[in-house]
Order: sequence, then structure tokens, then C-alpha cells
Amino acid sequence: MSDTRTNIEVMGILNATPDSFSDGGQFNQVDRALYQAEQMVADGAAWLDIGGESTRPGSQGVGVQEELARVIPIVEKLRENFDVSLSVDTCKTAVMAEALNYGVHMINDINALRDEGAELLLATRPDVKVCLMHMQGEPRTMQHEPRYDDVVVEVKQFLDARVRACVDAGIQKNNIYLDPGFGFGKSVRHNYQLLQRLQAFHELQLPLLIGMSRKSMVGQVTNREVSERLAGSIAAATIAAMKGAQIIRVHDVKETVDAMKVVAATLAGEFA
Repeated sequence: MSDTRTNIEVMGILNATPDSFSDGGQFNQVDRALYQAEQMVADGAAWLDIGGESTRPGSQGVGVQEELARVIPIVEKLRENFDVSLSVDTCKTAVMAEALNYGVHMINDINALRDEGAELLLATRPDVKVCLMHMQGEPRTMQHEPRYDDVVVEVKQFLDARVRACVDAGIQKNNIYLDPGFGFGKSVRHNYQLLQRLQAFHELQLPLLIGMSRKSMVGQVTNREVSERLAGSIAAATIAAMKGAQIIRVHDVKETVDAMKVVAATLAGEFA
């Protein structure tokens, strides 16, 4: 795989949910979402990731129609108003299908396309990227004593198996991104083992999409509340990028874009 580490893109998180762990539903109305999207694009986001179902630890699921009602109006307006790549964060095939009808560029799935019909749906869209994430358990229970013999080996084995299944279903391998799922069924220790050994995932020869922004792994180390985790989140993002992540998924776009410019210059050994 060619070295693309100096091309690091920032993905802005746009939660269209009333119970997001970070922004608390601040952007679940279309007009507010558009305002936030405009700021993120101006700050340098290459991607916007729209999610209509909270996946924070202990969260409850929502039905397809409710998720569609939250996500699709925002996607439609973003497509009309901004020249930016759009991702929809969902694990439901029906939501994926409708989002694809509105021209999104990526499906970001915490369940790694294991919903019935998801693999075959994405196989019909060679123009769309997909991110496969690892999660032990489900959001309601995933943080109840997660256990691994070797978290890096086991997460890598899971992602490798999912890549093989998706390719067998007809998805082009070069459309796949991988996410080890920081905070999804992992203890703080597991999360930092994954970050320390992140380069091990390059053995799968696919780009990495990494999200640690404002998560508890940052809060528990820094002893900071969610609103005070910017510095820790930037540090985590910088480490991930130095270890070869291609997309960094964050709440704080402007600050992360600046950090990624420094990372890119460092990896290139020059300022272009």
C-alpha cells in the first residue's frame, strides 16, 4: 500500500440526535445543523459525518423512520448547499439505502455492514466508500466489562474477516476504510493499547478512519469533562495521524485541521 499519510483528512461530526454524549443534541434541528456544517467546512473539514442514532455507552436504539426523519433532511440540505464529502453514520440497511439516494459518499457503520442486506446494497454502489468498525457487544452493554486476550489481535482479526465478507459480497476493496472502534466495547487500557499499536492495522492494507474526539478515554486520563477535552483529543488525533490514520473524525475541526497540517509537514519532512 502506498504511503498516503501526508494526505490526512478531517471529518466533522454532525450529530442529529437529542442525546449525543458530546453536543447534547445541539445540532438536531436542520437550521442548526446547517450552521454547524458551514462552520466546519470553513474550518477545513473534508468530510461531514451525519448520525441520527446515538451510540454512546448505554444509549437506546431508535426506529428506522425516526432515524430517517433526523438524518435525511440534513443530508438533503447539505448536498444543496456545500461542496463537501458526506458520510452517514448508521447501521441500518434501510437508512443506508435512503442516504445513498441522496448522494452521500460514505456509509460509516459501527456494526461493520452486518445488518441484513447491507453488504449487497453497498456492492451495487462502487462510487461509495464504506467504513467498517469493530464493536464488542452493542451500545447498551458494550462497556460492561469488555474482555480481550489481546485487543489488537482480536480487533484486527474481526476487521479482516469483515473485509473478506464484504469483498466476497461484491464490495470493491479499495472502497473500504477500517475503524478499530475506540470506546466501543473497550476499557481505557484497551483503547490505549490500540492507539499504541495502531500501525499494526496497516497489515490489512486499508486506510484507517479514527475517532477519539472527546471520548472517555481522553477524559479519564486528563480528568476533564467532555467540554474540556480539546487538548487531549488533539493529542490523540496527532498520535493516530503520526501512526498512519488517513481520516480523523472529530468535533473540533478548526483545531484538528491545524494539528494535521503540522503532522503532514512532519511526515513529509518539509512544508509544501
